[in-house]
Amino acid sequence: MTKIHFRPYNPNQTVLFPQRIDEDIAENDPVRMVDALVKGLNLESFRKLYKECGRSPYHPKMMLKVILYAYMNNIYSCRKIEKLLHRDIHYIWLAGYEKPDFITINRFRNRVKKEINEVFTQTVLLLSSKGFISLNVEYIDGTKIESKANKYTFVWRKTVERNRERLMKKIHILLGQIDNVIAQENSSESNEEIEFTPAMLTEMA
Repeated sequence: MTKIHFRPYNPNQTVLFPQRIDEDIAENDPVRMVDALVKGLNLESFRKLYKECGRSPYHPKMMLKVILYAYMNNIYSCRKIEKLLHRDIHYIWLAGYEKPDFITINRFRNRVKKEINEVFTQTVLLLSSKGFISLNVEYIDGTKIESKANKYTFVWRKTVERNRERLMKKIHILLGQIDNVIAQENSSESNEEIEFTPAMLTEMA
């Protein structure tokens, strides 16, 4: 019987020259689009909301990138976003290895809710003007941003509004729907998860 030789596998091995995390993210990955868009935004209104004393806060551009990318993937729970900052390479890259906890994310979102809505609106309008998103497909749910094969397509249930002013109103309605989903998820008992501890490994052994 022929002996099978498997490739060596060691998850704890060290490397002399660690690769950059962005080397594992494709050049055309949508996460890069979010990164580029937020980099180009004027966040002067955000800076005015911060005091010059106390601990240095997380950079608002980093927080915005993470929240916008989460919204585009139908993720609104602060707890879920926190976990993704530890597990998902896209979120880790966007955050530059920063790991704000769910309380910090929630406080930021509540603190600059108006500004986040404005940035979200700017982002949708910019993506629409550059042809990155389409508004001519059917809306499935009424509360979500659907990620289709053509990536990040914003869709509406009955009619397609191409007028900029009406589009902005639709965006604000969507943000209100997202707020409702957040409130439901935060109050739902289904969000209560068992926290893993190293002691569990001992018990399983």
